[in-house]
Amino acid sequence: MDMLARLNLPALEKGWVWLVGAGPGDPGLITALGLKALADADYILYDALAHEALLDLSTAEKIYAGKRAGVKSCKQDEISDLLVELAKAGNRVLRLKGGDPFVFGRGGEEAQALAQAGVPFRIVPGITAGIGGLAYAGIPVTHRDTNHAVTFITGHGVDGKLTKLDWGAVSRGAPTLVLYMARKFAGEITEALLKAGRDPHEPAAIVANATRAGQDVIVTTLAGLPAAAENAPALAVLVIGQNVALAGELSWLAKTGV
Repeated sequence: MDMLARLNLPALEKGWVWLVGAGPGDPGLITALGLKALADADYILYDALAHEALLDLSTAEKIYAGKRAGVKSCKQDEISDLLVELAKAGNRVLRLKGGDPFVFGRGGEEAQALAQAGVPFRIVPGITAGIGGLAYAGIPVTHRDTNHAVTFITGHGVDGKLTKLDWGAVSRGAPTLVLYMARKFAGEITEALLKAGRDPHEPAAIVANATRAGQDVIVTTLAGLPAAAENAPALAVLVIGQNVALAGELSWLAKTGV
């Protein structure tokens, strides 16, 4: 922590809540501010995607507050209420969330609850899986030769069903599409995109367990995406676009064996 001290970072003060992104999986991808929060916190409310090694760094009291599709999860209002309660009792509270708190992570809802309760808070961004996971797979999110725009999409809404979007507009909106929590709906999404005119031979990939020890990258085509998704792990990011083809050349993780 000597290096952190030299950065003169702000302290997590009593009565405050920090919503911190833990990154997509690899514990080394947390930010310096995230490490500072781990050192300062009295309580850590962590979700299902926060790496255990990060929790082991802190002597704070840990409370599981995870939400995962398909498994029994904590209710969002209960999580928000507990953040408010702990902070108002004078504690230094860290809400540790996988990825980035404001990218499909319900961080906005928790921040609203804190604001409405008059609890001071700080947002500490993290590396989201749609960027970090693709980087670990050797797939650039953008590349001058393939795309100048990218669209990030969540695969399901609050009802647990496929997100209600204008898929025709989505298809035309960007050459590269990155989809979170979409493996279950790969068939429906592919059908909608093909109907909208996307090329069935367009490169696509599934990055499962992104940046973790068990990361698996399945490269296929848009037409082949539903079949590839059937046996892929649940924790996965889908990406569609010509930049997927660069994975063969840029898959540095596979080459280093790290």
